[in-house]
Amino acid sequence: MQTTTRVAIIGGGVVGASVLYHLTKLGWSDVMLLERSELTSGSTWHAAGGFHTLNGDTNMAALQGYTIRLYRELEEITGMSCGLHHVGGVTLADNQDRFDMLLAERAKHRFMGLDTEIVGPEEIRKIAPVTNTDGIIGALYDPLDGHLDPSGTTHAYAKAARMGGATIETHCMVRETNQRSDGTWDVVTDKGTIHAEHVVNAGGLWAREVGAMAGVYFPLHPMEHQYLVTDDVPLIVDMMADGHEHPHVMDPAGESYLRQEGRGLCIGFYEQTCRPWAVGGTPWTFGQDLLADNFDKIEDSIAFAYRRFPDLERAGVKNVIHGPFTFAPDGNPLVGPVPGMRNYWSACGVMAGFSQGGGVGLTLAQWMIEGEPERDVMAMDVARFGNWITPGYTLPKVMENYQKRFSVSYPNEELPAARPFRTTPMYDIFSDLGAVWGHQYGLEVPNYFACGDEPTYETPSFRRSDAFAATGREVKAVREAVGINEVHNFGKYRISGTGARAWLDRIMAGRIPQPGRLSLTPMLSERGRLIGDFTVSCLSENDFRLTASYGAQAFHMRWFQQHAAADVEIENISDRVTGFQIAGPRARDVLAATTLSDVGDMRFLDVRRMTIGMTDCVVQRVSYTGDLGFEIYCDAMAQRALWNTLWDAGALHGMTPFGMRAMMSLRLDRFFGSWMSEFSPDYTAAETGLDRFIQWSKNTSFIGREAAEAEREKGPALRLVVFEVDADDADVQGYEPVWLDGNVVGFCTSGGWSHHAGKSIAMGFLPSDRVAEAPDVEIEILGQMRPARVITEPLLDPEGSRLRG
Repeated sequence: MQTTTRVAIIGGGVVGASVLYHLTKLGWSDVMLLERSELTSGSTWHAAGGFHTLNGDTNMAALQGYTIRLYRELEEITGMSCGLHHVGGVTLADNQDRFDMLLAERAKHRFMGLDTEIVGPEEIRKIAPVTNTDGIIGALYDPLDGHLDPSGTTHAYAKAARMGGATIETHCMVRETNQRSDGTWDVVTDKGTIHAEHVVNAGGLWAREVGAMAGVYFPLHPMEHQYLVTDDVPLIVDMMADGHEHPHVMDPAGESYLRQEGRGLCIGFYEQTCRPWAVGGTPWTFGQDLLADNFDKIEDSIAFAYRRFPDLERAGVKNVIHGPFTFAPDGNPLVGPVPGMRNYWSACGVMAGFSQGGGVGLTLAQWMIEGEPERDVMAMDVARFGNWITPGYTLPKVMENYQKRFSVSYPNEELPAARPFRTTPMYDIFSDLGAVWGHQYGLEVPNYFACGDEPTYETPSFRRSDAFAATGREVKAVREAVGINEVHNFGKYRISGTGARAWLDRIMAGRIPQPGRLSLTPMLSERGRLIGDFTVSCLSENDFRLTASYGAQAFHMRWFQQHAAADVEIENISDRVTGFQIAGPRARDVLAATTLSDVGDMRFLDVRRMTIGMTDCVVQRVSYTGDLGFEIYCDAMAQRALWNTLWDAGALHGMTPFGMRAMMSLRLDRFFGSWMSEFSPDYTAAETGLDRFIQWSKNTSFIGREAAEAEREKGPALRLVVFEVDADDADVQGYEPVWLDGNVVGFCTSGGWSHHAGKSIAMGFLPSDRVAEAPDVEIEILGQMRPARVITEPLLDPEGSRLRG
């Protein structure tokens, strides 16, 4: 066995094999895979082998599409069969909400170039004759759906990797992973120690145990999953005689997926009476094993399936496959460089390995070799969970995700498991004021405050929800008087030291302000992609504060630490510093009544230390509402005292608490973009308009400068624009296609109802060369073409006099 390698991949399932192959495909041949047993031991060998493109996140759907297309390439490279069956598939909808979800997904597919279509009951019976369509409204048909041979596919990856120079060691048990001072790793196995520059955890069912060897907790948990294979089904036998194969059928109402298996059927369930497996840890002795049959937990699911697919009841059960699969709390993989670690990479939690494994392998290989993936992969970035997550949180969230696997995913839905977990000192006060809670990055955040007969629970919907009136009331209060909300859900960082200014000038593309001022700046990757939009505040020459998205903390800290300098101290103070935003025409009056400091001369983008009531604060003259406003930051221990001061003073000025629903409406009035909607690694500063904040004149080679300057010279391919939409009862949520002259020319990123202007607003991208000719377009919302027009003047304060006055 070789004793040195550039990359040591731990785990020989389909994901580990895919990572190995893609590293060789992109040019690294000195790579090695270590498997304690045989390839496919674990979850891979007993998987049902289905694949599909349907995913609520468009980038995940694109990676799934890549994975499916890759299988033909693997067969051509290796001469091996992956056992491909491209039979197509239908996802059924038995109520309007499920049908709305399919309509929304079909709309996304249009601009992604996926050839799916909505079909009615009669067409369903022709496509999938095993289906009883009683009560079915319609379905989404995807011709790319299919299934394969899990073992054959994994071995095809492995052979392709070996052809590229990779080494595979089976029956090689990893016992320790120890990091050296230079960042490289000693991987201790029962065959000897391997010195590796990089380690990849592709441990699957054992990913938690492999991570623990390096002192890392991975938020994963295995769940028991059961599927059945029947004896011969006459209808299937007849179809085969005619040269046809039955397509997949996904039945969300029955929590089941069905496909043909030989001359019979295979059906699996995501039952509500689900059971976690190996709560105390996955046994190392487990391998190509199955769990004992458990028909009790799927009894209700089977009864429902017999009604939906009557042929099942008439067929005997030939095989029962009951084995564990590993899930993350939100069901997506954990991929990428592990925050706080050097040269340690994650490729685990890939529950849908044969839909996503190829995309995961490509993404990680690009990240390792090229420095960043080609597309935004935040949905599966291991950094989307912070160090606050625990096994006690992970388990109920994994169970909830399993139960919701085939449920409708609403844009405004708040899932209840493991909540509340992380709260601020304001939780009980806000609850007493009627807060209806959402959550971000594990933190409870008010969505709105219910008053009178307003609903204390927001009903999930694809259309305007029953929180519409409450949100409008809060918006009105901000625009006419003064509103208050918490700023805890901002990521906050302290950058200090003698090298702080120079470091920020290199990390940020924009202007770094002088003491007493703040600035807005994009943060770019080497390729010029947006990886953050920040507020930078200068308290003194060597003391700066940064604010950005709360949910991107681990993502941003990983980047900061990767580019750390000896004369700079970087601190994540997101949970140590909190406070409030006050916004509206009377905001200055409230602030003046609470402090001895003169706030009358505080200009837009000023930042000052001042005492408010008894509380020492940092106050910034800026507001995401687009109105006159102030962000007020204090120590978390003093937050309640600060609240009492502001609330008492605000009573004379009509102060009203407001939540994130109102915030997202208010920001539309000034065309403010939102992180992970308008601003994400999918886009550049020029495409989003954030290039106006780049300080081109500074004599610094800031990260991404070369790429940004090249785009500045030739112009961006896309432009972010704002639309006014003639909507009905549903507004843009994101990724709806934009039509012009009968063709899809762009897509939406976010939208909603402007309660201030009484208009439906959407933001989205058009090709730069089509913006001028496209004042009037159509936007497809839930299957309906809604007239829309490009608008360029903000709905509130076009001259900026309220914001800056």
